[in-house]
Amino acid sequence: MKKIYSKPESLYSRSHSYCPGCGHGIIYRLIAEVIDGLNIREKTIGIAPVGCAVFGYYYWNFDVSESAHGRPPAVATGIKRCLPDRVVFTYQGDGDLAAIGTAEVIHAANRGENITTIFVNNANYGMTGGQMAPTTILGQKTTTTPFGRDEKREGYPLKVCELLSSISGVCYLERVAVSNPKNILKAKKAIKKAFENQMKGLGFSLVEVLSQCPTDWQMTPMESIKWVDEVLVKTFPLGVYKECLKK
Repeated sequence: MKKIYSKPESLYSRSHSYCPGCGHGIIYRLIAEVIDGLNIREKTIGIAPVGCAVFGYYYWNFDVSESAHGRPPAVATGIKRCLPDRVVFTYQGDGDLAAIGTAEVIHAANRGENITTIFVNNANYGMTGGQMAPTTILGQKTTTTPFGRDEKREGYPLKVCELLSSISGVCYLERVAVSNPKNILKAKKAIKKAFENQMKGLGFSLVEVLSQCPTDWQMTPMESIKWVDEVLVKTFPLGVYKECLKK
């Protein structure tokens, strides 16, 4: 019998430590499948930050560097400029990219750095107990907004794709989700396109992935999937926000 589906070579054979129902494991595999499909494992370098994404080196079977909290775009810029033949990507959560790392991602995008960013948006600080993040939606309860986020008190959720879409150095922006099989297939296509853009030298690409966080949302895995599809997408609509076909 012909084997048509198996573990990607770009993933180690290890059980992940993420909570049941978390979307990180799905996204890790999608990235690994794309890298294998493009045959770029030997020249790929990932940048993992602080947060739930910190253990990227433990799961991906290719070179992965750590960075200080919020600084993956700066580290990726340095690596890519020193080793322009490598395929360099950052894997960042919303607290990392949209809070402490806002300046780094905006300026990397503005410079048109030829790197790829995978931005995981689960609308809270997942690793440290579920505090409010820049992407926490209005009315959402977290450990630091127990009565729900209020625009007059905490401001509005930061929409990264919409924010970066006005920047000239950006080549490609798409928001996807991993809440159901159809969305997962779309997410894989978006991630592949972002890597292909880098290989063509088109500039900065970012894929935002809406991801489930059932533990900190205090939901079951199934409830968290429903919340993404019925609630989170209203604040963060899925789709392509910017795309350039050539430099």
